[in-house]
Amino acid sequence: MRVYPTFFKLAFSWMDAEKAHKIGFQAIRAAHRTGAGRILARLTAPDASLRTEALGLTFPSPFGLAAGFDKEGHGIEALADLGFGHVEVGTITGQAQPGNEKPRLFRLVEDRAVVNRMGFNNDGAAAVAPRLKSARAALQRLYPDTRPVIGVNIGKTKAVDLDEATGDYLVSARSLAPAADYLVVNVSSPNTPGLRLLQNVETLRPLLRAVGDAADEAAGRHVPLLVKIAPDLSDEDVDDVARLALDLKLDGIIATNTTISRAGLTSDPAMVEALGAGGLSGAPLKQRSLEVLRRLKDAVGDQLVLIAVGGVETPRDVQDRLDAGATLVQGYTAFLYEGPFWASRINKGLVKLRQRASR
Repeated sequence: MRVYPTFFKLAFSWMDAEKAHKIGFQAIRAAHRTGAGRILARLTAPDASLRTEALGLTFPSPFGLAAGFDKEGHGIEALADLGFGHVEVGTITGQAQPGNEKPRLFRLVEDRAVVNRMGFNNDGAAAVAPRLKSARAALQRLYPDTRPVIGVNIGKTKAVDLDEATGDYLVSARSLAPAADYLVVNVSSPNTPGLRLLQNVETLRPLLRAVGDAADEAAGRHVPLLVKIAPDLSDEDVDDVARLALDLKLDGIIATNTTISRAGLTSDPAMVEALGAGGLSGAPLKQRSLEVLRRLKDAVGDQLVLIAVGGVETPRDVQDRLDAGATLVQGYTAFLYEGPFWASRINKGLVKLRQRASR
């Protein structure tokens, strides 16, 4: 019997979603600081059979935590204690910014979904960089064999005009690349005005080329570079991004970010409308994100690493994404509903699925 769903209903379901997230994250970090996290890490360590080679790196598990949970690199080691094979930090911007006005995070419990319009609230690249460096060194000490991987997701500062966006991304790339295992250019959040216009391939091409060059120069090595796209792109636009990624020799694509669609929800339509604008994540994205993944796989084959995210809740969901062509899979929204042992259950479930398939 699982206890967390009942705990969530009693302790968090009635609470402002952003406040509940903050309290939960503080508890995870506190457990790590007290040493309980090391005991937890031994209990949740992914089975060695789940190790995955991608981006020139070894991941302890193909399942990781998507950007958005730890926006500023405050709890990377603590999240690694829970069994995630990688933790993607961010989205981080060139300048510190408070994000959009509160309230800006809302649960749709009936749909196992979340609507957010956070707006890239973060301390800025210069403040986050030393945290990444410290976390990377700590993980290397704590996991001398195969440590969890650190991804870094960067976006545009809201106050920066679109025609100056490249320079803003370069500030983040130069500050953060030295401590990043891989870098993600986020041009697909719906919560920064105009950001999604950067997904146009003619705009995206020079941006990605400049970020890749700056990251490699700052780090003194090749930093794997990926782009994260929206599920709301047309199929033709998905194909265009795939061709661009191949042309630029990117390392991978992350599919997908949140959606602006509200189609197919079971929650009360009036309540959903009252929440206002924002990106929808969680179970309702499952089908479209899988469709985008399959389309990308058809377009790029084995030439790029594809990371699948969107509506991932169960070990079966993860395995379905891997079977559809993903090398790695990420989750986030279900973490809020499933609790701190979610990643461990995913990993154990993957092992069982593979054992059954091999019989």
